[in-house]
Amino acid sequence: MTGAFLRAALMVLMISMPSLFLQDVSSDTTQIVVLVAILAFLMTFVEYFSEYPSMIEFRFAPPFNRLRFGALFLTILLLSLIFGSKAMPTDIGMLAARLGGHLGNAMDFPYSPVRLVVLMLPAEADASVVASVRMAAGLSYTMSILLLFVFLSLVRLFGWPTRRGAFNVWINLPMFDPTGGGDVMRRLRRDAALNIVLGILLPFLIPALIKASASLIDPITMENPQTLIWTMSAWAFLPASLIMRGIALSRVADLIAEKRARADARAKAKSDEKERFQTV
Repeated sequence: MTGAFLRAALMVLMISMPSLFLQDVSSDTTQIVVLVAILAFLMTFVEYFSEYPSMIEFRFAPPFNRLRFGALFLTILLLSLIFGSKAMPTDIGMLAARLGGHLGNAMDFPYSPVRLVVLMLPAEADASVVASVRMAAGLSYTMSILLLFVFLSLVRLFGWPTRRGAFNVWINLPMFDPTGGGDVMRRLRRDAALNIVLGILLPFLIPALIKASASLIDPITMENPQTLIWTMSAWAFLPASLIMRGIALSRVADLIAEKRARADARAKAKSDEKERFQTV
């Protein structure tokens, strides 16, 4: 119960951070944030309080979900500090703004996702809005790259998820139906490839789709700091989360293949031993 409550409280804190740090937040926005925070608290508490998972994947294979939550939490925290310090300057906020500015300029090169996000803005956008979007996009995308690097290191160098013991496929993939048809290992590899490809393409496709549909629908305004924080965080985190899931599914497929190979080797050894016994 303590662990479930702590995780639910951290979810509430993450959702509430932009409203806590920013100034001049409207009452309607506050009510929506409170409602979303309550729903997130209840869902997280129920999920982690139950003995068996129902929605969250890789719950018993840490630190998969901890890495994802930590990266998103840190991204929202840094962006909230940066935009909150514009109205009430602080040393931490100014340091985070300087870091975000350098990262945004470094990631803003031709054909990069950050450049596409900047080009997504209308031509008449104010220079300060363009700089804020570039900074937020660069910081968020850098955090997503670091998240993938850390997870790949855990998989390749530290043998995730079997380092701490046996890995149970069915409780760590509660939404995966083993009776859906076809070989389980082949389906896992197919889903892994689909997640990785989609995660790589989304940072490029989302700005292009928004730019293409600007004449049909009103584009998302980036002048509101809270909208900018959540938009850039989701734009960078969702593709990284898909790539992580694809890598994890591919790793699970490899584990199943290794287990099948060991079972086949044992069966062959027993068969050879039986043949030798019959020969004698």
